[in-house]
Amino acid sequence: MAKVDIFVPAALSPKVMAGLESAFVVHRGWEAADADALINEIAGKARGIALLHSAKADRALIERLPELEIISKLGVGYDSVDVEAAAERGIIVTNTPDVLTEEVADTAIALLMMTAREHPSAERYLRAGRWASEGPYPLTRATMRNRTVGIVGLGRIGLAIARRLDAMLLPVVYNNRNPRNDVAYRHYGDAKAMAKDVDTIIVVLPGGAETRNLVDAELLKALGPNGILINIGRGSTVDEPALIEALQNRTIFAAGLDVFATEPKVPDALLALPNAVLLPHVASASIHTRDAMGQLVVDNLVSWFDDGKPLTAVPETPWPRSQ
Repeated sequence: MAKVDIFVPAALSPKVMAGLESAFVVHRGWEAADADALINEIAGKARGIALLHSAKADRALIERLPELEIISKLGVGYDSVDVEAAAERGIIVTNTPDVLTEEVADTAIALLMMTAREHPSAERYLRAGRWASEGPYPLTRATMRNRTVGIVGLGRIGLAIARRLDAMLLPVVYNNRNPRNDVAYRHYGDAKAMAKDVDTIIVVLPGGAETRNLVDAELLKALGPNGILINIGRGSTVDEPALIEALQNRTIFAAGLDVFATEPKVPDALLALPNAVLLPHVASASIHTRDAMGQLVVDNLVSWFDDGKPLTAVPETPWPRSQ
């Protein structure tokens, strides 16, 4: 049987590319001298897309590929895919849940501990020779002890974070649109109401219009001067100028961020803040986890074209298809 043609707009890891090329005819968008011409060339034969987490499959691209059947996306978030346009065409969209859950949850806890206990600042203090010349690093004003953590988005990753917080003896509450019936944590239907009752918020939300700027100036004010904000979801969920102002004015105590509004650009004002711990979107970025994510990208495509079944279809393009 002839291999199926797929389009890869941006480079995936060598291991993933090898897996794709063993099963498909791969058209490499990032290597094309004229990407637009390449899309025109493959328009009548490309049946799948393998998509890097930072790459886009917008309506314009989807409409230019009339034979497209599936978009296999690296990552849990898929706001860079126009799922409405895909659903209109009956195109399946898949993501890579579960395989990154524990890695991202580990990062969320590490980021919280670094932020509360000022570990990055303490390391810089040591490396600068100040421990020897000035004495011990100052006692940290914040601690993990006696904190109550509100998780915004208690899905797979949120639950994994909650399990770790349970082991640390930290009370957990959560904000979801609807309460879960499989947890005993207190549910809040409104994130701002929750912010008034906690001193730590961990945001684990996807991007998109519904979650844009959910963490705004009002919520940050409710969180209060002892408050810590952690975001390992999407940068678009936080009103970044409002957060910068809240950190500058000590409306909240500190923030730990792995995601930003316009990655990889991070505002200079945020970089300058001593009470912000910043990571370059590395929550799932281990070789082990990225290999597992990449393999699931390949496996979704192979399963679709071999058996007619995607492995991890997103809710907007469900499988089996909604009647």
